[in-house]
Amino acid sequence: MHHIFRHDVHLFSRLKDVLGLPLPAVVEAVVLPNDLTETRPVERRVDTLLRLDSAKGGSLLLAIEAQSKKDRAKPASWAYYVSYLWTKYGLPTALLVVCQDRATAEWASLPVESGPAYMPTLSIRPIVVGPHNMPVITDPAKAAEDLALATLSAITHAGDPDIGAILKALSTALRDVPENVADPIIEFTAQGLSKRPAQDLWRTLVAVDLSFYKSYLSEEIRDEGRAEGMAQGSAAAILLVLEQRGLDVSDAVRARVTACSDPETLRDWLTRAITVASAEDIFTAE
Repeated sequence: MHHIFRHDVHLFSRLKDVLGLPLPAVVEAVVLPNDLTETRPVERRVDTLLRLDSAKGGSLLLAIEAQSKKDRAKPASWAYYVSYLWTKYGLPTALLVVCQDRATAEWASLPVESGPAYMPTLSIRPIVVGPHNMPVITDPAKAAEDLALATLSAITHAGDPDIGAILKALSTALRDVPENVADPIIEFTAQGLSKRPAQDLWRTLVAVDLSFYKSYLSEEIRDEGRAEGMAQGSAAAILLVLEQRGLDVSDAVRARVTACSDPETLRDWLTRAITVASAEDIFTAE
């Protein structure tokens, strides 16, 4: 059934009238190797893969991808994931893409076809969640009803003007839940906010509203706070010693001392501040 196409490589291009397809005139046709076996291992990982079993006995696979920006190469990867999983597990496979901005969400929502427009053999049509369709949860009581949904809401609305109220609702809702429930929510929210300004706001809320928890993030914030407080205290001590000795402390010296956060350097400057002839001399040994 297929060898005739190999024998006459231009046969397919002559079928346009039979098939009713607007096929372009083919100038050259080449027979390629038909072995599709992977000759070397290629690492491909979907972000998260779930199997969902229904009460009626049916199952499906859900491949979940986090997408932070537009990427022209992604649809081909998504097509590979879906076709591979369908082949390996023999189950219907769906693709869910999670985005944090509307532009990326709209791009990810567009169907992409493998093949010419008139022969869309394989279509990729992800289900997309993002700021365009996720609820904005600013009520702590609503957040408490479904902490995972509230977390996803916060992550997908990371760039939203209401992110402060969203995060405040989540941190308030976490006050009344056991620590083993709150800990993963705290960490997932911090990771999901990535390096956006909202992450700093979340860290502050954790430090203030959830100070009694001992999660990794909570301890990290407290350690940072202790280190920052010690540095501020050392800087203040250096400036106080210099001023008490009657030395003129310029704005440049004051700015350099207060900007330093290295405890060893601050200790050296404090030691020198006791004996130097001028405030600038605390830096001379460097």
